[in-house]
Amino acid sequence: MASTYNNLYLDARKRLKGAGIEAAQLEARELVCHVTGKDREQFYRDLPLYASGQVEARVEELVRRRLTGEPVAYLVGEWEFYGLTLAVNRSVLIPRMDTELLAERAILLARTAGTEARILDLCAGSGCVGLAVAANVPGSRVVLAELDQAALTVCRENVRRNGLAARVTCVQADALEPPDAGLGEFDVIVCNPPYIPTGDIDGLDVSVRDFEPRRALDGGEDGLTFYRAICAQWSPALRMGGSLLFEVGIGQSADVEVLLAGNGFEHIRAWQDTQGIWRVVEGAVPLRNIFS
Repeated sequence: MASTYNNLYLDARKRLKGAGIEAAQLEARELVCHVTGKDREQFYRDLPLYASGQVEARVEELVRRRLTGEPVAYLVGEWEFYGLTLAVNRSVLIPRMDTELLAERAILLARTAGTEARILDLCAGSGCVGLAVAANVPGSRVVLAELDQAALTVCRENVRRNGLAARVTCVQADALEPPDAGLGEFDVIVCNPPYIPTGDIDGLDVSVRDFEPRRALDGGEDGLTFYRAICAQWSPALRMGGSLLFEVGIGQSADVEVLLAGNGFEHIRAWQDTQGIWRVVEGAVPLRNIFS
């Protein structure tokens, strides 16, 4: 007997919840919406209607894949971040709510920098942070810098789908190397680098360890490889008084503050996320530029 959309949703939610997936309700809804091509309003409106056998089979397939650990964001091919809908695939990390604090700080600093502020999103991944800045700071100019070509393809798609091509550009850049002088200078460099210690990766949740790109997770032996390189080499890409802004992992904020201070940054501060974790660290190049 055919199932209604409501039955499909309830069954998916029950199975996901039984597997210990905390966001079972949200994920079940997203899977059914994706398969049926419905937005959330249409989904709730059409709950009493009957689904086709093809829809049932496709929902079953995606639920089965989710139960093996595959993240729902990759299954549906997109995810929301700071009010934007972004394309995602296994070339990029899935944008997380924790990272919205990084975007919030970057937006505030970009606004403070004034009209036509220049912002660099280094290790951009999907481009989520830089695009959030561009969308919320009219007049700002944003560069999404990423080494991996597949990730750059995702960046470009997200620039297009959010209508920001006039103010956002994508470039290939290696965060572990000094910046190309052609990039110019920025008011804000924002970076969510790989920061998981190499030895900790095998202990991550299967949905992260087996599906998200390892190169975007692995921060070296102690998780600080990218912070060392960026603090030491990227200050020439900042204007005097410009800010370098990092997301950090649990327990890393103090070490990153020391790295910033040791490389001449001032006004160093850390910010807690909604879970009380020190999640963002920032520092500024002195107005009297000691790096010149």
